[in-house]
Amino acid sequence: MNPSSPCEGQSPEGDPPDDWFHLSTMSLGTQGSDGSRDDPEEPEERGRLKSKLVLAWNNVKYGWSFKSKAHFSKTSPLTMLGQSYLLSHGVERECFRQAFATLLWLTYRRGFPQLDGSSLTTDSGWGCMLRSGQMLLAQGLLLHLLPPGWTWLSANHVSKDDMEVQESRSLGPEVTKKGRRKSIVSFLESRTEVTHRRVVSWFGDHPIAPFGLHQLVEQGTSAGKKAGDWYGPSIVAHILRKAVDAASAEVSNLTVYVAQDCTVYVDDVVRLCERPLSEGSTGPSPAWKSVIILVPVRLGGEVLNTTYIKCVKNLLRLECCIGIIGGKPKHSLFFVGYQDEQLLYLDPHYSQSTVDITQDNFPLESFHCKCPRKISFSRMDPSCTIGFFAKSQKEFELLCSTVSTALSSSTEKYPIFTIAEGQGQEDERDAPPNSITHILTKDKARLQRTNNSNSMDEFVLL
Repeated sequence: MNPSSPCEGQSPEGDPPDDWFHLSTMSLGTQGSDGSRDDPEEPEERGRLKSKLVLAWNNVKYGWSFKSKAHFSKTSPLTMLGQSYLLSHGVERECFRQAFATLLWLTYRRGFPQLDGSSLTTDSGWGCMLRSGQMLLAQGLLLHLLPPGWTWLSANHVSKDDMEVQESRSLGPEVTKKGRRKSIVSFLESRTEVTHRRVVSWFGDHPIAPFGLHQLVEQGTSAGKKAGDWYGPSIVAHILRKAVDAASAEVSNLTVYVAQDCTVYVDDVVRLCERPLSEGSTGPSPAWKSVIILVPVRLGGEVLNTTYIKCVKNLLRLECCIGIIGGKPKHSLFFVGYQDEQLLYLDPHYSQSTVDITQDNFPLESFHCKCPRKISFSRMDPSCTIGFFAKSQKEFELLCSTVSTALSSSTEKYPIFTIAEGQGQEDERDAPPNSITHILTKDKARLQRTNNSNSMDEFVLL
């Protein structure tokens, strides 16, 4: 495979600069006979033209990137969201195929209802970080609502012949399609497929979808963002929290905690998760909400500090980890695992037609990806948001223990982030999403927050 192809996260040589759209669409107004530029009389038509240009360029740049196969080692284990697979073994390889195809894949869409305050009917060229955030949230929702180990009933259909194992020979005992299908059907119940479809509908590109692009853009207005703007992983973390808060009617018993000062404060999480017992109840303790914990971090200065790679690997090995919102500079990706020195990811840079999620039995295939892709750790942008999930108080306590152990593995003087007893100095729901922490010392009292205009919230375009 050509190492410079976009399916490995790299643009073809000779691509226009990332701000090509902004430069080319500044001149869409009418021009008078004297060369002066008149005010546009039809801004909606200009907006549609701009959307078409953005869409056309993204189709050129990324539209063919999913046709090539990614190459995976048969000797090195592949880790994805807490599970390890040895691809030389036929059964494990098939398990990985199904697990990967089960992940929800949220990509650019075109032809959806106009976003409020704009004429945009596509997010091509600007919405990739929001899409990566949707994928992380979707993983948390599937864990919250479906049984452990659930896989999509149709995953074996979309995951056929989508990757290659280097130097592959005998893959061990084969699993027949009939036997594989029988085992899956026996494990799944019809209600899990109903739940799966409902979760997918929540991410539809329609104003009624609680976690669709329309709602996320609306939640971003409080951070000064609007449709067509660039979003960073820190702002997206806060947008996801607000969206879950606003969707309590659809998603019960789930909360989102966004860490501040690179610190997860245990008492703050407990306060969010504990639900007071109803009046007259005699239960031993308050009920507990599931929690998604989002930790915005910066793993270096302009480039990734390589001493953190081991720690990132350790976090992705944990069952409580639900992925990383990140990417490479100006190119958001959703990281779900790794093999050797390469990260495994889902790529939102693929423009698809909008699916009408208001229709019964709408097609699900475009929400699942059959093409696992890899990118070198060295190309990972240092700005990212790491996600974790705990369904119960016991799972949260285990999360605190295992994550702390994984963080301590870093050879860097200070960990990526910390889990601390007590409470933060301010309510994490009121903290500014643009803030970034620079750790100067292990003493939390000496942490300083600074606003950095060149930070993680500025780097995403395509």
